[in-house]
Amino acid sequence: MRSNLSSDFSLPAWLPDAVRLYLDHTEQGVSLRQLAKREGCHASTVMRQVRRYESRRDDPLVDEALSALGRVQETMPCNPSRKDAQTMTAPVRSVNVAIDEATLMREGRRVLRRLAEADTVLAIAPDMEKAAVLRSFADGRTLRLAVIDRTVAQAFALQDWINCPKPGRVSTYVITGAGRAALKRMGGDEVAGLAEAPAGFAGAERAWAEGDEAEERRVRYNATESPVQVLARRRDRDGKPFLSTELVAAAEQLRMDFELAQMGPRVTQNWERFLTGSDRSFGSGDAKGGALDARDRVSLALRDLGPGLGDMVLRCCCFLEGLEVAEKRMGWSARSGKIVLRIALQRLRLHYEAAYGKHGPLIG
Repeated sequence: MRSNLSSDFSLPAWLPDAVRLYLDHTEQGVSLRQLAKREGCHASTVMRQVRRYESRRDDPLVDEALSALGRVQETMPCNPSRKDAQTMTAPVRSVNVAIDEATLMREGRRVLRRLAEADTVLAIAPDMEKAAVLRSFADGRTLRLAVIDRTVAQAFALQDWINCPKPGRVSTYVITGAGRAALKRMGGDEVAGLAEAPAGFAGAERAWAEGDEAEERRVRYNATESPVQVLARRRDRDGKPFLSTELVAAAEQLRMDFELAQMGPRVTQNWERFLTGSDRSFGSGDAKGGALDARDRVSLALRDLGPGLGDMVLRCCCFLEGLEVAEKRMGWSARSGKIVLRIALQRLRLHYEAAYGKHGPLIG
């Protein structure tokens, strides 16, 4: 079912058709029969769509988004999504939820990939301007993996990418089947969306680009299974976790900074210049604010670790390259990668504590 969206100046283009039908019916007073005639379907089909979103208003993010969009509808002299509507002489001022589609897709790849990981939820409270992506551990500790604007979280909820099983003072959301399908369409279920992996610190991008697509799928972990997560579930001879929560936090800090620094798809890096800090431009745009700060944190961390350890954390934490593949490409013996990675994360954790304090710059 597709409605006439091209003339809609106030509602975002990515808005699901069912939401438009709901708003036309509840805010503009268009009858179900009129909507059905306009869309070329049966009235019962429109009724199911309208009732579905009415029932979802128990979800705080959905209710907020629909209320904001409804306020826009109330100020409109006519509904421009109707076929018989006259063209408006001036567009109605957009509400906050009307983020552009490019932002929605970019944030979707970044955040849904995180939510697809084990024991991870999105949490938000009524007084929070941003939502946090959190991972819980068996010992009761929680690690913050990412933050997103409240309006982006509302858009996720409207798209049915996330669902709130139990609303409360702090509502938590989990990724839905529709969210996983959207992530797959975005290409975010393959770590190939991050960047080319380094072959040492210089000339790094070539090693990753030389492999064919089938090989890339074999050697990379999917969104729900990173090398660090795998090792964190393992136990050593004493029955303790192979990677402590602090080491996992250090790995996640580096990965979050790496992603925030916009070292994204098809970004060709000169890693030697990156590590020395002589190259202040990267990617296809200028680094500003938080992105530039994140880039500096990654650069400082890798320089502190040096070749070898720096290579390992970059491969496994940022590019999510599998341990066996990292061992092979680094020329190490089998089953040595997990030991080297743990040593690298220990050094990385010490670097964060020395540079930013016990809890690190952002998370922990």
